[in-house]
Amino acid sequence: MKEVIQVRTEKEITAIYERQADTVWRVCFSFMKNHHDAQDMLQETFIRLMRSDVRFQDAGHEKAWLIVTASNLCKNALRHPERIPEDIDGLWDLAAPERQDTGLAEAVLALPPLYQEAVYLYYYEGYGTEEIGKMLNITPSAVRSRLARARTMLKLEMEEEEHEK
Repeated sequence: MKEVIQVRTEKEITAIYERQADTVWRVCFSFMKNHHDAQDMLQETFIRLMRSDVRFQDAGHEKAWLIVTASNLCKNALRHPERIPEDIDGLWDLAAPERQDTGLAEAVLALPPLYQEAVYLYYYEGYGTEEIGKMLNITPSAVRSRLARARTMLKLEMEEEEHEK
């Protein structure tokens, strides 16, 4: 096993964890839809941080790095067929406590990860398309396309749900 050289002090890691753990956990839960798996991915994200020599330019860079790292870890974990998602009741309260539209939350969570990620970063974390593009290594126009497609999918889903009532 390779020796791990710790680049940050325990105090630095703890401070970053206290600032960003809630956001990272919400990202992980939005992908994993399971409390235990989300917690595992949160821990794995911070292990990656401890092993990384990345230097953050500011708090926004720190947050973006953690969100992208968590998203990538979750996507990799979802490739394993033995994973069983649990009920997602209450996720909307965790992601956006001031809103109570669980139908919309479920529709967002049902989006393919490609679109879910863009929606989360744009609407829940408040990043612009330029910033999201840099995080995901895609063009800002590709981000806007993903957001437009996601909105279309959500609109169709919500209309279908409305007709079923």
